[in-house]
Amino acid sequence: MASNKKYWKSVEELKENSPIVETLKQNEFVEEIPTDDFLGDKETLEASSTTRRDFLKYVGFTTAAASLAACEGPVIKSIPYVVAPDEIVPGVANYYASSIGDGFDFANVLVKTREGRPIKIEHNNLAEGSEVNSRVQASVLSLYDKNRLQYPTINGEEASWEDIDAGVVATMSQMTDKEVVLLTQTFASPSTSKLIQEFIAQYPNVRHVVYDTVSSSEAADAYQRKYGSRGLADYDFGKADVIVSVGADFLGDWQGGGYSVGYIKNRNPKNGKMSRHFQFEANMTLSGANADVRVPVTPSEQEAVLRALTGGSMSGLPENVAEAVRKAKAELDAAGTNGVIVTGISTVAAQTAVLEYNDAKGSVAMDSAKPRLTSMGNTAEVTAVMNGVISGSIKGLITVGVDPVYSFPNAAFADAYKNLEMSIAFSMKEDATASLAKMVAATPHYLESWGDIQTKKGSFGLTQPTIRPLFNTRQFQECLLKWTENSKTYYEYLRENWETNILGGASWNQALQDGVYASDVELEVLETSPTLNALESATSEGAMLTNAQEGGMELTLYTKTSMGDGQQANNPWLQEMPDPISRATWDNYLTVSAADAATLGFENFNVANGALNGSYANISVGDVTIEKVPVLIQPGQAKGSVGLALGYGKTHAIQEEMQTGVNAFTLYNNFNPVVRNVSISKAEGIHEFACVQLQNTMMGRDIIRETTLEIFNTKDAEVWNPMPMVSKDHQEIPVTSPDADLWDSFDRSLGHHFNLSIDLTACTGCGACVIACHAENNVPVVGKAEMRKSRNMHWLRIDRYYSSQESFADDFDKKDNISGLGSSLSEFAELEQASENPQVAFMPVMCQHCNHAPCETVCPVAATSHGRQGQNHMAYNRCVGTRYCANNCPYKVRRFNWFLYVGNDEFDYNMNNDLGRMVLNPDVVVRSRGVMEKCSMCIQMTQKTILDAKRDGRPIKDGEFKTACSSACSTGAIVFGDVNDHDSVIYEKTEDDRMYHLLEAVGTKPNVMYQTQVRNTKES
Repeated sequence: MASNKKYWKSVEELKENSPIVETLKQNEFVEEIPTDDFLGDKETLEASSTTRRDFLKYVGFTTAAASLAACEGPVIKSIPYVVAPDEIVPGVANYYASSIGDGFDFANVLVKTREGRPIKIEHNNLAEGSEVNSRVQASVLSLYDKNRLQYPTINGEEASWEDIDAGVVATMSQMTDKEVVLLTQTFASPSTSKLIQEFIAQYPNVRHVVYDTVSSSEAADAYQRKYGSRGLADYDFGKADVIVSVGADFLGDWQGGGYSVGYIKNRNPKNGKMSRHFQFEANMTLSGANADVRVPVTPSEQEAVLRALTGGSMSGLPENVAEAVRKAKAELDAAGTNGVIVTGISTVAAQTAVLEYNDAKGSVAMDSAKPRLTSMGNTAEVTAVMNGVISGSIKGLITVGVDPVYSFPNAAFADAYKNLEMSIAFSMKEDATASLAKMVAATPHYLESWGDIQTKKGSFGLTQPTIRPLFNTRQFQECLLKWTENSKTYYEYLRENWETNILGGASWNQALQDGVYASDVELEVLETSPTLNALESATSEGAMLTNAQEGGMELTLYTKTSMGDGQQANNPWLQEMPDPISRATWDNYLTVSAADAATLGFENFNVANGALNGSYANISVGDVTIEKVPVLIQPGQAKGSVGLALGYGKTHAIQEEMQTGVNAFTLYNNFNPVVRNVSISKAEGIHEFACVQLQNTMMGRDIIRETTLEIFNTKDAEVWNPMPMVSKDHQEIPVTSPDADLWDSFDRSLGHHFNLSIDLTACTGCGACVIACHAENNVPVVGKAEMRKSRNMHWLRIDRYYSSQESFADDFDKKDNISGLGSSLSEFAELEQASENPQVAFMPVMCQHCNHAPCETVCPVAATSHGRQGQNHMAYNRCVGTRYCANNCPYKVRRFNWFLYVGNDEFDYNMNNDLGRMVLNPDVVVRSRGVMEKCSMCIQMTQKTILDAKRDGRPIKDGEFKTACSSACSTGAIVFGDVNDHDSVIYEKTEDDRMYHLLEAVGTKPNVMYQTQVRNTKES
């Protein structure tokens, strides 16, 4: 029965004829909405004949126009998003082939876009042998950097491009009799080189100088002297049976990096043989960590090692080093044409010695016919520019893609730069140089640009825009066209150059679609000044001959896998990426051996919450001192040497949270990475590191399994990859036996069942998979303070372990021979300490997606459950944050959101601003505070693959299933697929003798498997 009661909303309704009540009856809003303020002139609107339908189109257009710019590359006309182009399907990603060439990193890539927003960088499979490292993966975030320059400036004030053009033309006409230098990065771009030559032809007083922030000049000089053209010899380590590296981190950034794919080709033990790798180095590097034999030697000793390897004497070398050199030389001789030597020693003499040795041996691994063209700078020319600006002989400087005020070692350069008659800086940010320049030309990101690269002779790539420029920017090449009175756009100029000089009749559209093109066409390359080149050769060769250490320490400057030369210092993904070797984030630091640390009084220690603290050091070279540099005691660091990473210490156009570390370029004297006679002293204070891994060794535990090639070839798998046994009724049974299960098994016979395989032999620890996972799954950045509390949010981590003895095998022997309480207490404690020269192993770890998952049994609200396809799911809207699952996980891979990381000023990273949030993947939810998150095996990717095949009415082919980490792994260490497909690669991996599961004795039955690591440590 209905109620007749009347309910009053307020006491006003009790009053008769209340004006407030009458107003509310007619209008639900108490205050009038100021429609005129945001809709414009009322009279004009009333007179408008625009229909409601058209009005909604225009409103839709305002939010869609910017993103639509990416739909067809360069947009010719604007189309309201209500009338979407055919190639844009809401919810479906588009991919564009492009290339990056920022002067330090060069790669052919695929750019994933969603509704016009580039959100992820992937590898272009048509580019054979190329790699997409962690910095290239992270470069998409730099597109959305809120600190980018948004317009050109003159004397610090916003200007138009017409003002810039007029100012440059007027200034250049006044400086016809004065020296002007065009100082650029290495473009490796045939079209840009041609355009620069045309610019110099019009302005003959301009001299073009190429400046590589981190130089490979001596290697290019040596190649030019021997082969007649400037370049870097290329290497395919997959063709080498014996590799000897002297100070060359070729799995890192040596000569541009990108050698991992070839290296791993000949490291697969499946065929019964592997290459053998010797590494002589001072700092512990990725190459040293992956080597079969690693010998710590100071930079001075490296020069003696190289002379001995290439036919000189071994006098002056310590006996242990001399013995290692004898073995390496003997194996090189036995390998013949299948042996190769590479070196990172920065002298022309050392680089020439390597070229001549490999040439004389006929090394099949060295390719001198098709050199790399990615590091073309000349140290002597750059030094002359620096000195010319300081002395005043150079009156004008145009910088493109470089920041010499930050990176030049001479502090006097900054003051001299201010006094130049003409200073023009082409830059994406108001960096140290742009902040002092009279004119600043704001440049677009490479994802907003047209361009081309020739990374290697005969290998070309095209760069195309995937989004319209977000700001009022213009390419350097467009400016040159304006300044040379060329009416073409750079797109037209680029296409004409390719169709005339490169394609040879091939299709431009096809080349643009592929992103890569192979051609043997000979293109003119800008040569360096012969006079300066001769000077460089003379001075560098002398350095090879006088290598005696006069006292003090030897410092090796290097680039970190995450930060490179520092171009992306404002990229929070890279700042928070753990260094593969030290596992530290948000810092650069002085790496010191344990012996030298004890002598100098340095220490590292853990505080109550487990975080790592350490001492500070003052570093002095001549009259230059860097104060309060954090000290990290690094196992494997050669005694008498220290290391410090370049690329840190930036303060211009960098958020305060990311102004980290010290600027090591101030010590980069003569652009030589080795600095001798370094004075190091302890400074006051304690530094707080954000180090994400505190357990340095395995202490003999069964975590990473490894064996030698000899044992792998001669022993049964039960010897080197034993199945864990458990006890039942006092009988030992395999942990895989059904009798050992406490759970009923899931029926996995129907549909798909996903597995992930990680080959520890093929994993170099590069970290590209970590950044790819970050980008694909909207993983938040938490900052240094939270990292110190072990609250990192990475879904995928790469654990790094050192051996306590000389090798991991020795660790296991020591553990197995421990007996008695006294021995146990002392020797287990010794197993916690890393060796002075340890073996190193890397292990990617993510959620193991256990079939018998301990997390699922303890969740009180069933937020984590097992999926039909083998994945362990997380229902975020069910999670109440008890964290029972994290406590019950033996792999420690679940991450708890302690805070809201999106739109929170306490976490001022990309998720805290509208521009930075444009990189978020709409296929993955952005998690809120109070919930647990972890690897999902990229379920959004697997489901899309299934739906695509279902739509097409076809079966899924092997290799179609991908995760972010598997698609990012250049070496093929990570393989993902459906084990119910018995013809698949992943199924083969499950049957491989090397396969094992992490912590298999626990009985969790993971869907992630590992392949035992194999090293070729046996002398041939």
